[in-house]
Amino acid sequence: MRVKRGTTSKAKHNKIFRANKGYRMTKRKLIKVATEAYLHAGEYAFAGRKNRKRDFRELWITRISEASKLRNLSYSSLVHKLKEAHIELDRKTLANLVVEDPDVFDAILNEVKSVN
Repeated sequence: MRVKRGTTSKAKHNKIFRANKGYRMTKRKLIKVATEAYLHAGEYAFAGRKNRKRDFRELWITRISEASKLRNLSYSSLVHKLKEAHIELDRKTLANLVVEDPDVFDAILNEVKSVN
């Protein structure tokens, strides 16, 4: 007795077509093209998750840098003085303070400046 694979193939194809919903033209209609699009999308998503971390770190550094420049201190010297003062705040927290609570950021800067 032979094995007929129609049901299995159809299910596999439908899985890919569902994942490609919203794609344009043949990327959602033809199985070969749709499979390629599906695989590429997975690669882009993986890379994007790595890039997101890089992008956010860049954003935080930019925010801290601009806020410290307004207070006559460069970013590099700020980070150096934070280490000397044993203030262990990460860039995410500092950037958050710049945006949401500038008074606390000013207090930290004053503390850092008074150490030297």
